[in-house]
Amino acid sequence: MNDSTPLSPPSPPSAADPAQTAFAVRGTRWLAVGSLLGLIVLGLAWELWLAPLREGGSWWAIKVLPLTIPLAGLLKNRMYTYRWVSLLVWLYFTEGAVRASSESGTSMWLAILQVLLCVALFVACALHVRIRLRAAGKEAVAADVANNPANRAAADPRP
Repeated sequence: MNDSTPLSPPSPPSAADPAQTAFAVRGTRWLAVGSLLGLIVLGLAWELWLAPLREGGSWWAIKVLPLTIPLAGLLKNRMYTYRWVSLLVWLYFTEGAVRASSESGTSMWLAILQVLLCVALFVACALHVRIRLRAAGKEAVAADVANNPANRAAADPRP
């Protein structure tokens, strides 16, 4: 019982285990879609019925329109959509954080829920991209980096 090999933490799914990778990709996909749908429903309900800025509803409900755009890309499993949604979600996180700290009552709790949904969406998108890139292998990651115009511009030494 004097085993001196250190214990290593469990590794995330790799390309060697396609079943586990497929399960993880499916799970992060549905967490992302669920969180996004939750943000859309919450935004509409909040501004139209639950705690609108004005009686009878508020035009702020249109803030959910940008959230409807990536829904098709997430459902079609498009990697690029997962990447830019992970950036877009921070606008809604910021709104939720500001409203959670500046409002009270129902609006405060709705803002806290919005922050939690934003964090869930970001984590789902980040994990989804990471798992898929890891499963694709080093060659696919290198090709992805080479095809990104921002990386080419950074590597070009000319002003």
